Amino acid sequence: MQSLMEHRYNSNSTEMRFLIFIATIFSCLINSGKSQQLIPVEHSKSIKGDFSYCMPDQLGNVYALSRSGQLKKYNANLDSMGVFNEVRRYGKLYSISADNSLRSLLYFKEYRIILVLDRLMQVVNKIDIRKANIFQAQAIAQGYDNTIWVFDEQESRLKKLDESGKLLFESADLRLVFNETLTPSTIFDAAGFVYLYDAAKGLYIFDYYGALKNRIALLGWTSVQALGKKIIGFKNGKMMVYTPGDIDIKEMHLPASISMAAQIRFTSNAIYLLDSTGISQYEWNK
Repeated sequence: MQSLMEHRYNSNSTEMRFLIFIATIFSCLINSGKSQQLIPVEHSKSIKGDFSYCMPDQLGNVYALSRSGQLKKYNANLDSMGVFNEVRRYGKLYSISADNSLRSLLYFKEYRIILVLDRLMQVVNKIDIRKANIFQAQAIAQGYDNTIWVFDEQESRLKKLDESGKLLFESADLRLVFNETLTPSTIFDAAGFVYLYDAAKGLYIFDYYGALKNRIALLGWTSVQALGKKIIGFKNGKMMVYTPGDIDIKEMHLPASISMAAQIRFTSNAIYLLDSTGISQYEWNK
């Protein structure tokens, strides 16, 4: 299992790669004298197929779900590493959390089941979140300490579960804080904070004890994720970059063939996109 020290080291390493990337982009902007600049990317590899969902981890391993319901794992060279054959047993796979390269979470929203897989795609745990009295949730994520974050939509609370599914603690009822109902699509644990993202309401930032620290009006973003201390997403074909604490949101441009993909995910040195032809890997950190 990944230690806290390893987690912090990996986070810092990821952030440094991303800062180099950002510096490269702005250098291009200054040197070219143009107001807009495409992010320099280079196609590396592809997996042809009819996929409905993909999720890379930070080592470049990729989980790919076919439309027929088969889940495969590929390594950084996009060579097949294994197949998980029990997807249909638990209903439709809704999402994959792969922030820890040694441990992934498969979430089956219909039955409120979370499967914990090891790096060899073997099930090491099954968690029924209904036993923690959570009956409506679409956003889950891994904690840095192998716990699980879940947003309970019925109670409007961010909850933390241990590996057995036991409730460790929960936030206040956010309806009382904001006088509105949240339906976040995304949770991620990064750089010492937990983030909830609701495209209609914005980004909510919590500490590790469930205390709300801030709310940022980042509206209408898709494919929202953390990369180091940066929050990135896409809007109107542009890559959006937000650094907590900064006032400005940076906008960058990707080639049209990338920005129009059905799904886009960044790792520390590659972009993975899903379109009708399959999954493609683009390198940007040269």
